[in-house]
Amino acid sequence: MNWVILVVAGLFEMGWAIGLKYTDGFTRIWPTIGTVCAMIISLALLGFALKSLPVGTAYAVWVGIGAIGTAILGIALFDEPVTIARLLSLALIFTGIVGLKLTTPQ
Repeated sequence: MNWVILVVAGLFEMGWAIGLKYTDGFTRIWPTIGTVCAMIISLALLGFALKSLPVGTAYAVWVGIGAIGTAILGIALFDEPVTIARLLSLALIFTGIVGLKLTTPQ
Protein backbone atom coordinates (compact mmCIF):
# COMPACT_ATOMS: atom_id res chain seq x y z
CA MET A 1 0.00 0.00 0.00
CA ASN A 2 2.87 2.41 0.71
CA TRP A 3 4.06 2.03 -2.88
CA VAL A 4 0.63 3.19 -4.09
CA ILE A 5 0.81 6.15 -1.71
CA LEU A 6 4.29 6.93 -3.03
CA VAL A 7 3.07 6.89 -6.64
CA VAL A 8 0.19 9.23 -5.75
CA ALA A 9 2.69 11.51 -3.98
CA GLY A 10 4.72 11.54 -7.21
CA LEU A 11 1.61 12.48 -9.20
CA PHE A 12 1.01 15.42 -6.87
CA GLU A 13 4.64 16.39 -7.34
CA MET A 14 3.95 16.57 -11.07
CA GLY A 15 0.94 18.72 -10.29
CA TRP A 16 2.85 21.28 -8.30
CA ALA A 17 5.75 21.37 -10.75
CA ILE A 18 3.39 22.13 -13.63
CA GLY A 19 1.38 24.42 -11.36
CA LEU A 20 4.46 26.57 -10.82
CA LYS A 21 4.38 27.48 -14.51
CA TYR A 22 0.79 28.66 -14.21
CA THR A 23 1.41 30.78 -11.08
CA ASP A 24 3.36 33.31 -13.17
CA GLY A 25 5.87 33.84 -10.38
CA PHE A 26 3.19 33.42 -7.69
CA THR A 27 1.29 36.44 -9.01
CA ARG A 28 -1.87 34.51 -9.94
CA ILE A 29 -3.84 33.58 -6.82
CA TRP A 30 -5.78 30.44 -7.86
CA PRO A 31 -2.89 28.66 -9.58
CA THR A 32 -0.74 29.58 -6.57
CA ILE A 33 -3.26 28.13 -4.12
CA GLY A 34 -3.57 24.94 -6.19
CA THR A 35 0.20 24.62 -6.44
CA VAL A 36 0.73 25.07 -2.70
CA CYS A 37 -2.01 22.53 -1.95
CA ALA A 38 -0.38 20.03 -4.31
CA MET A 39 2.98 20.63 -2.59
CA ILE A 40 1.51 19.98 0.85
CA ILE A 41 -0.33 16.84 -0.27
CA SER A 42 2.72 15.51 -2.11
CA LEU A 43 5.04 15.98 0.86
CA ALA A 44 2.50 14.59 3.33
CA LEU A 45 2.03 11.45 1.24
CA LEU A 46 5.79 11.06 0.81
CA GLY A 47 6.19 11.32 4.58
CA PHE A 48 3.52 8.69 5.11
CA ALA A 49 5.16 6.33 2.61
CA LEU A 50 8.49 6.77 4.41
CA LYS A 51 7.05 5.03 7.46
CA SER A 52 7.86 1.69 5.82
CA LEU A 53 9.99 2.42 2.75
CA PRO A 54 13.70 3.26 2.77
CA VAL A 55 14.24 7.00 2.44
CA GLY A 56 16.72 6.77 -0.44
CA THR A 57 14.44 4.54 -2.48
CA ALA A 58 11.24 6.45 -1.73
CA TYR A 59 12.76 9.84 -2.45
CA ALA A 60 14.34 8.67 -5.71
CA VAL A 61 11.06 7.12 -6.88
CA TRP A 62 9.09 10.23 -5.87
CA VAL A 63 11.46 12.53 -7.75
CA GLY A 64 11.60 10.16 -10.73
CA ILE A 65 7.83 10.04 -11.09
CA GLY A 66 7.72 13.81 -10.85
CA ALA A 67 10.52 14.24 -13.38
CA ILE A 68 9.05 11.87 -15.96
CA GLY A 69 5.52 13.19 -15.59
CA THR A 70 6.57 16.81 -15.63
CA ALA A 71 8.68 16.30 -18.75
CA ILE A 72 5.79 14.56 -20.53
CA LEU A 73 3.34 17.26 -19.48
CA GLY A 74 5.82 19.91 -20.59
CA ILE A 75 5.81 18.33 -24.01
CA ALA A 76 2.02 18.05 -24.11
CA LEU A 77 1.10 21.41 -22.57
CA PHE A 78 3.95 23.75 -23.42
CA ASP A 79 5.23 22.39 -26.73
CA GLU A 80 8.62 21.53 -25.27
CA PRO A 81 10.87 19.67 -27.71
CA VAL A 82 10.62 15.92 -28.23
CA THR A 83 13.97 14.39 -29.09
CA ILE A 84 15.27 10.86 -29.09
CA ALA A 85 17.84 11.79 -26.44
CA ARG A 86 15.14 13.23 -24.21
CA LEU A 87 12.89 10.18 -24.58
CA LEU A 88 15.80 7.83 -23.92
CA SER A 89 16.70 9.80 -20.82
CA LEU A 90 13.13 9.53 -19.54
CA ALA A 91 13.23 5.80 -20.26
CA LEU A 92 16.40 5.51 -18.18
CA ILE A 93 14.72 7.27 -15.26
CA PHE A 94 11.75 4.90 -15.59
CA THR A 95 14.11 1.92 -15.66
CA GLY A 96 15.74 3.20 -12.48
CA ILE A 97 12.36 3.52 -10.75
CA VAL A 98 11.43 -0.05 -11.73
CA GLY A 99 14.83 -1.29 -10.58
CA LEU A 100 14.45 0.39 -7.19
CA LYS A 101 10.99 -1.11 -6.78
CA LEU A 102 12.20 -4.59 -7.66
CA THR A 103 15.20 -4.46 -5.37
CA THR A 104 13.53 -2.92 -2.31
CA PRO A 105 12.47 -5.36 0.40
CA GLN A 106 8.72 -5.40 0.91
